[in-house]
Amino acid sequence: MRTVRIYQEGNYVEGQDITLSMEASQHIAVVLRMDVGASLTLFNGTNLEFQATIVALQKKKVRVMIVQINEVSRESPLQIHLGQAMSKGDRMEWVIQKSVELGVHRITPLITARCVVKLDNDRMQKKVQQWQAIAVAACEQCGRNIIPLVDHPQHLVSFFSSAHASLKWIVHPEGTKNWRDYPMSETTMALLIGPEGGFSAEEVALALTHHFLPLSLGPRILRTETATISALSLLQAVRGDL
Repeated sequence: MRTVRIYQEGNYVEGQDITLSMEASQHIAVVLRMDVGASLTLFNGTNLEFQATIVALQKKKVRVMIVQINEVSRESPLQIHLGQAMSKGDRMEWVIQKSVELGVHRITPLITARCVVKLDNDRMQKKVQQWQAIAVAACEQCGRNIIPLVDHPQHLVSFFSSAHASLKWIVHPEGTKNWRDYPMSETTMALLIGPEGGFSAEEVALALTHHFLPLSLGPRILRTETATISALSLLQAVRGDL
């Protein structure tokens, strides 16, 4: 049976009695229908897992007792900073979820020339909160204890300034070089993925001037979300933990 994992901010000690957040309490009591005496695992964004037992339960208020603390790391040795052009519908949410499962270290949503998503500041802030919540839920599901940061959307030029990885890639379908053509000894990488319509020629040229290397994922044109998952899987297989 899969262990129930709940993200809960705070520092805890063995024997401590704590009340979970209202959202976590409702998830445990209403959605999962857990009972008093059931076990679950809490994590707080560090490499610590807190084994806990439910001691009291109401619909929106659940108390647990910390019974054991373990240090557990499931992080990849490869740190990938993903620059993902924003896509419409639920594609962006899906990409964030799957990228977290595949071990991405940080996600920066990007505003590019051909980006079709247009949001005002208020809606953008709500989107960022939603995306970060998706990252948290993905960590709960996949067993990660470190939660990747989802940045506020940036323009491409800003991403060039913030991507400090040793090896930088721009997935470019017109490129002729694949991963075999490059040295793969670095453990920090930046990965740049374009929107549905791809990067403009000017954006590709600008990326190359900022030392991004063109990376081909094969002869077929992939959708933006397919390109992201394919590239992450490739890099994790070559230098990470797949």
